[in-house]
Amino acid sequence: MTLRFEDVSQDGRLVLEALPHSLQPIWAVFADNSSVRACHERGIIPILTRFVLEGEPGPFSAQVAVLSEANYRIARSDDGRVVLDMWAALSAPIGRTYDPQLAGAARWPAGRVFAEHVFTRPFAPPGDRRVEALDFDGAPDIGDQRATLSPPHRILTLPATARALDSELSLDPVPVTFGLVHTDSNLHVNSLAYIRIFEEAALRRFYERGKGSNVLGRRLDIAYRKPCFAGQRMRVAMQAFENDGALGIVAAIVDEASAAGVDHGRTHAYARMEFEA
Repeated sequence: MTLRFEDVSQDGRLVLEALPHSLQPIWAVFADNSSVRACHERGIIPILTRFVLEGEPGPFSAQVAVLSEANYRIARSDDGRVVLDMWAALSAPIGRTYDPQLAGAARWPAGRVFAEHVFTRPFAPPGDRRVEALDFDGAPDIGDQRATLSPPHRILTLPATARALDSELSLDPVPVTFGLVHTDSNLHVNSLAYIRIFEEAALRRFYERGKGSNVLGRRLDIAYRKPCFAGQRMRVAMQAFENDGALGIVAAIVDEASAAGVDHGRTHAYARMEFEA
């Protein structure tokens, strides 16, 4: 995994939105996989529904390659859906961008990724998009059964030991205006765009609460409920908290016209993000 310069913060930690690129080895395998091609030919595509990301302290240089050890499985979840789960563990030698790099330096954990994808027909009419079986010639095998992840709205629950800095969810004053720059080939806003939007909204809230903004997102649980599109205008509803001295938020992307309260039937994405200085 080759880093971009902007993937590494000034103190040498990888930013959260860089971590999902560690799944590229799996997508490279899929590019030449006959089972995946058979799905694509029938309009069946694994669409990302959840990320769980965690970054490590480092420091790491932007000028070294990060090793990604990635795994995947295709399984059936308890709610009947066919899912693609991915995991990746990142490692890199300790170092800084402008210091000499030591040859053969030991690798240290740099981050971890879990990603859940649901097989769906994204370009079919709404009633025909759900996929509960892959029963055609050449389809990938479904070898595992696994528990359904907790409902997305559960992400809005504060950690048990947290102290709320806001009494309830409230709207960030800065609206989010989506354009083509935020989109990808699935014809909607790319999943990584939401990570930066949530983190920037959190920094504004921490600053408003007198906590400053010199912190970096280190842990993220984000669930994608329904897509946003270019031309839409959204808002972030969030509640800040403090947990064992560390700052965090629970948040949701909602329609601009929504009140501060979150209507789970109309929410587009949920996130719980924890930060460290």
